[in-house]
Amino acid sequence: MAGESAGCALKSAHRLFVLLIVQLIHNLTMTDSTEQTSNIGDLRMRRGHFIRTLINRDKTPLIILVMAGVVGVITGLLGVGFDRGVDWIQQQRLGTLAKVADYAILVWPLAFIMSALLAMVGYYLVRRFAPEAGGSGIPEIEGALDEMRPVRWWRVIPVKFIGGLGTLGAGMVLGREGPMVQMGGNTGRMVVDIFRLRSAEARHSLLATGAAAGLSAAFNAPLAGILFVIEEMRTQFRYSLVSIKAVFVGVIMSTIVYRYFNGQKALIDVGRLGDAPLNTLWLYLALGILFGVVGVIFNALVFRTQDMFIRFHGGDWRKLLIIGGLLGGLCGLLGVVQGETAGGGFSLIPIAAAGNYGVGMLLFIFIARAITTLLCFGSGAPGGIFAPMLALGTMLGTAFGLSCGHFFPEYNIEAGTFAIAGMGALFAASVRAPLTGIVLVLEMTDNYQLILPMIVTCLGATLIAQFMGGKPLYSAILARTLQRQEQAAEAAKTSKSALETGK
Repeated sequence: MAGESAGCALKSAHRLFVLLIVQLIHNLTMTDSTEQTSNIGDLRMRRGHFIRTLINRDKTPLIILVMAGVVGVITGLLGVGFDRGVDWIQQQRLGTLAKVADYAILVWPLAFIMSALLAMVGYYLVRRFAPEAGGSGIPEIEGALDEMRPVRWWRVIPVKFIGGLGTLGAGMVLGREGPMVQMGGNTGRMVVDIFRLRSAEARHSLLATGAAAGLSAAFNAPLAGILFVIEEMRTQFRYSLVSIKAVFVGVIMSTIVYRYFNGQKALIDVGRLGDAPLNTLWLYLALGILFGVVGVIFNALVFRTQDMFIRFHGGDWRKLLIIGGLLGGLCGLLGVVQGETAGGGFSLIPIAAAGNYGVGMLLFIFIARAITTLLCFGSGAPGGIFAPMLALGTMLGTAFGLSCGHFFPEYNIEAGTFAIAGMGALFAASVRAPLTGIVLVLEMTDNYQLILPMIVTCLGATLIAQFMGGKPLYSAILARTLQRQEQAAEAAKTSKSALETGK
């Protein structure tokens, strides 16, 4: 009996133990399943939030992209019109001189008078209607991107367009890119105002879009236009997906318009140059060092020349007109005596790069054009300095290449490759934008195989200029403009206080 009772108790205990184990396993299973379900739910929530964040992050207002396309088209049309207008005026001026070429007593005074009158038109319009349209105009756009300079497109665009036709048509040593960048930026602000786009993002993005589209239209160099805004205007440009997309769209449309009217050929035809052997790269580095020094000196001379002209005319428009007439007439005479020393210089670059000048002649043209560039740009004439700098770089680069060919005949040096490297090096040292200089020159000449020597030369020039403490050209000009603006405001405030005290 006792044994049976003990057996029953043992069976009951065993059954209870089994039930407890089963219940425990069931509870654990339910907990794991619940936790797994909960984890899956959390994962799905996090994934959905991540996808929504990505979508919202890339939500570009369509209106800004559409308006960027409009800005690009208008800027491209302005570029084509400006380019053809300058060419037409120059052809008419030179054609008139050709008709009286046999009469020396008429050629000289006529060359001076025509160029002087054309230049005076540009100076007068700038001084009378839009002082901010003087000079390159690129520092004005940089200041506007930082909300430090006003954008009065209704007066800047016509004054810069007509004034630039006058000064460039006169044969002054100026470039077309400065006017195009300023007119492009002002076109961006014009579109903002006409379509009443109120957001700060739209105002900033379309201003930068117009500037990039303007450079692209001036040089048929779309990638350089984009890089110019990102690199040169890096301290003012507010990088975002919206702004960079707008810049891309504007540049694409501007380039399409330009190439529709002018074709897709390279702007400067220097032919297909040979590759630079690796054992000659040290020569390109030496060239970069040389241009780094030249760039610092060149910028310092630009600032001194500007100060000299400001002291001379002191804001008097009559004196400014006299300066403009004399400089324009001088360039007209130089065009008759030595055509290479006048004009933007694009027609000179292929001739020099082909080795048609000796070292002595190249250095003479370099010095002569450096002087005329400083005088024309420093006087405040509406026009850019890109093109003259590219021509100067070509002259010095070719002279360096010819000299290296003489001293190192075993290298079989092609001077044209040094000409191309020099084009970008002076720009890189002066403006402190090496990447833009490299891409700009390669796009303009269609010699992409020279990218390695270009990098070596432009980087060397930039580092030397920075090491020497040189100031970037456009940033320094903007700083000087803002300083004069503050001084004028302070003088006006002092004058007002004096008048009130007198009363």
